[in-house]
Amino acid sequence: MGDMVGQPGRAIGDMLGTHGPAASMAQSFTPTDFSVHFFLQIAVILLVCRVVGWLANRFMGQPQVVGEMIAGVVLGPSLFGLFFPEWQAALFPKETRNVLYVGAQFGVGLYMFLVGTTLRLDHFRSKAKSAVGVSAAGIAVPFLFAVLITPWLLGIPGLFADGLGQGSATLFMGACIALTAFPMLARIINERGLSNTALGTLSLTAGAFDDAVSWCVLAIVLATFGGGPGIALLAIVGGLGFALFMFCAGRKLLIPLGRAVEAKGELTHTLLAIVLMLYAMAAFFMDAVGIHAVFGGFILGACMPRGRLTGEIRKKIEPITVVLLLPMFFTYSGLNTQLTTVNSLSILAVAIGILLVSIAAKFGACWLAARLAGEDNRTAMGIGALMNARGLMELIIVNIGLQKGIIGPTLFAIMVLMAIVTTVMTGPLFELVYGRKARAEGRLGALESDEAEPEGRHDREATQPA
Repeated sequence: MGDMVGQPGRAIGDMLGTHGPAASMAQSFTPTDFSVHFFLQIAVILLVCRVVGWLANRFMGQPQVVGEMIAGVVLGPSLFGLFFPEWQAALFPKETRNVLYVGAQFGVGLYMFLVGTTLRLDHFRSKAKSAVGVSAAGIAVPFLFAVLITPWLLGIPGLFADGLGQGSATLFMGACIALTAFPMLARIINERGLSNTALGTLSLTAGAFDDAVSWCVLAIVLATFGGGPGIALLAIVGGLGFALFMFCAGRKLLIPLGRAVEAKGELTHTLLAIVLMLYAMAAFFMDAVGIHAVFGGFILGACMPRGRLTGEIRKKIEPITVVLLLPMFFTYSGLNTQLTTVNSLSILAVAIGILLVSIAAKFGACWLAARLAGEDNRTAMGIGALMNARGLMELIIVNIGLQKGIIGPTLFAIMVLMAIVTTVMTGPLFELVYGRKARAEGRLGALESDEAEPEGRHDREATQPA
């Protein structure tokens, strides 16, 4: 009986083991080893994301995207790796994570390209005053709070790297608090039926600008760690230059692509290949200059001619992006998250303090800025609730901080907790302060399921530059 049970287990272990030539005391991964792990990882990721997403929706009222973020943490060392470390190590060995990383970045960038195709610049123009005010407040106030709390944090051993200057620590904390979960915000806006509203466009635009500033600040901080000022200069000049080129010249250059789709009546395979090539180049450029691929995708999408082109793009690309590629992004981030380092009352107090400061700095500041710009109180509260989400963009930036030696594992775990809590509270808080009454008044439709195609209504827009 023991042999009957043990033999399948040994067979599975052999399948997930390495088969390459021995290198010192360990064997190396062969191409087949990578593919075997990759296919099994994808199957597990899809299963866990669907199940946790359903549970989050059923029992917590959370959209699918929040459930997927939680699923990523579940698959990482904080839960799966904590209780079943050998199984987790066998399923997600370190050697395979680079493959998962590439798929994750491709997916999240492609999703932001799709989000960009829904951006209504006419709404932004009509709400320019509010957008500028919300964005400025969402940057200035978090950095002010960072100035106030960073000296206290520097006095607690293990949070920041030894010898880190107060200026660099303050800039890093300011960037973390000012960050908005741009991909997460975009998906929440789509699932809440806000993608074609002025409020959704305003929040996305302000969130995009806040994130861009945060990444530029991070580049400045990294420059103090031996990279040199050229890193910060390249990020800022390259990012601004790409955005200006796309909005000033790129929109006109893309018009023939929209006309070709209108003439053929569909997005042919050749035209789809051109679209994907343009996306890859935009993502490459923004990654290469040190910002992030998601901004390249978003800017390209925002500049795409509206009409049949954008409708066909969403119809053909959105399902595989949302169902397959985005869960890879959530899982990769979760694999780098270790929550067990928050293991004492004093550290828990620090975590609660940072959480409260982050909420006050983002939700409070954006709400007040929207009110001063003339928005009614409920709309301003809705904007504040959306802008307060941190999500996995926060995880990306704190992972960089950990890898570069700016912060320690304890502060990393604290910031992950802050990201999870502020994201989980976004949906319920938005519905409480804005969504429910707006739906009752008929200004918003019913909540969209993740199986729906919320973008189909854009297909009838005329083909013209965004």
